[in-house]
Amino acid sequence: MSSPQISSYPCDNSLDQPLSTLPSWKIKLLYDGQCPLCLREVNFLKNRDAGRGLVAFVDIAADDYNPQAHGSIDYETAMGRIHAVLPDGTLVKNVEVFRRIYEILGMGWVYAATSLPVIGAIADFLYGIWADWRLFLTRRPDLATIIRERSSGQACKTQNRCRLMDGDD
Repeated sequence: MSSPQISSYPCDNSLDQPLSTLPSWKIKLLYDGQCPLCLREVNFLKNRDAGRGLVAFVDIAADDYNPQAHGSIDYETAMGRIHAVLPDGTLVKNVEVFRRIYEILGMGWVYAATSLPVIGAIADFLYGIWADWRLFLTRRPDLATIIRERSSGQACKTQNRCRLMDGDD
């Protein structure tokens, strides 16, 4: 009787860390908490996650959003297109984010067709149009205005002082 053959493969030592340091989530979704349509989708996904913690939801519009803690995706980049971070640090964006989240939540069939090359390219193209127009379509200021307002608000908090213009200046 012969013994089974055992093959040796390089080992990924990044998994040699204590289990307590590994994230419990499977994907971290960066979303715009000021976007009403985005919030609708996020609320739907949170309901599907049902407290399992499979998806970590990160509001990029929150005052304490820290790009370094979320794949180094800065606010402006995150506002341009949807992004997600995988536990190993891999970044995904556009329709791939939805495909992965829906798969993780057991609804992969919803976006399954977008994994086909032609359909995926069309879906990414259409998503790009939506992303380019989402601020306008949701009746929000353009991205430059939002970033300027956000920057002035953060500077105000950093310097711990703000001034209201009363017309006497």
